[in-house]
Amino acid sequence: MKLIKNLGCAAVLLAVAMAPAMVSAQDKGTVVYLLPSLGDEFQTESRTAIENMIGGLGYEVISMDAQNRSDHQLNQIDTALLMNPVALVIAAVDFDSVIPGIEKAREAGVKVIAYDRPITNVELDFTSVAGTYEIGEVAAHEVQTLLKALNGSVSGTVLQITGDPGDMFSVDIQTGFDENMAEFSDVTIITKPAMGWEASNAADIADDQLLVNTDIDLIFTHAGHLAGAVSSVLEAKGQAPGETIQVTAVGLPQGLDLIRQGWVSVDVEQPLYAQVAGIAMFLDLVVGGGDMSEGSYDVLGLKSTLTHETWGWNLKIPGAAARKDNVETGPFWGNLNAPTDPIIPVQ
Repeated sequence: MKLIKNLGCAAVLLAVAMAPAMVSAQDKGTVVYLLPSLGDEFQTESRTAIENMIGGLGYEVISMDAQNRSDHQLNQIDTALLMNPVALVIAAVDFDSVIPGIEKAREAGVKVIAYDRPITNVELDFTSVAGTYEIGEVAAHEVQTLLKALNGSVSGTVLQITGDPGDMFSVDIQTGFDENMAEFSDVTIITKPAMGWEASNAADIADDQLLVNTDIDLIFTHAGHLAGAVSSVLEAKGQAPGETIQVTAVGLPQGLDLIRQGWVSVDVEQPLYAQVAGIAMFLDLVVGGGDMSEGSYDVLGLKSTLTHETWGWNLKIPGAAARKDNVETGPFWGNLNAPTDPIIPVQ
């Protein structure tokens, strides 16, 4: 039996009043998901996946939207603790601001799990994140294959348009990409940041660089909405889909649509469904204080690595590459079609 509640600001007090009745309706107790905002498709699909996968294990799931306010998220932690949850799943608005709330929850005996956004300056009970370095690594291998098919060898000019340089998500992707391209001396990589992850900034970069560097073979953007802006620039210059090769990342619905349209060859997704499934797989052990073992685990077909770090248990999950031949059949979150098979908990 499962009961799922989504709480906005107006519903929080009602949820607190109802909390004892809610908890008693569950076999395993309440899990509160504290999400940063519902401002994009990744966040809305994360909420749906968490409610369904964790709820399917017999936990009651309550979601709270911080509306991208760190102070609001701290207040929501206080509210959540009044519900006597067995665990909090937190996608932090701000890594540092949330620490007092995490410490308060753990002092109260509530397990704390970080989702998607790693929090490394405080001890946690579990973390499930994308291997962002690995996303860059996979992208590099895809770029090598595409350049070799185009030029007969791994050579040519690549324009890399990153996200905001202050966002470690993009920094790690760039590191994984650059380090795995470093051995190919015949590849020139031009790297420019799209400040604030703004699509218009990516469009300006592409427009400028295509004028200055007429020999660009491939453009690698760090997210599908940036690739969309670049595609518009290419089209305005009279190019056909695929004339300049594009690779992108994150697996947004827009990025997968660009594959279907021919503008993008590969999108290395951020493995949303696997990140949530990883939490569900280990949740019983986390809540029950069971033993966990470092090593490799199959999470929705992705070889994932569980390690014990200074901040606690950390599950890192690599991204998968979506291409024309698998974009319809692969379990990519951008298709908004979550896996329906029950999650098998790790014993």
